[in-house]
Amino acid sequence: MRVKGLDNMFHTQREYERKANGDFEAHLIALCCSEPPKGFAKWSLRLFADKVVELKYAESISYETVRRVLKKRLKTLEGKRAGNPAKAR
Repeated sequence: MRVKGLDNMFHTQREYERKANGDFEAHLIALCCSEPPKGFAKWSLRLFADKVVELKYAESISYETVRRVLKKRLKTLEGKRAGNPAKAR
């Protein structure tokens, strides 16, 4: 016999609001192509996160979310450049 309270304690489903939608991702990619702020030689994840909030593309965003979005886009670009190796077999 399962105790409902204990079962729910171990199998909770948390819901999160997704902050990085397609529009946000497009703005972030465009920002990557721009010059870094004065005083910086290149962009950092934290600078991207701060600039995205400053430009009001998001109310708040973590540098980790910025990293995930950029990593996802980089994988997409690499796949397009290399073609689809699964079809080559």
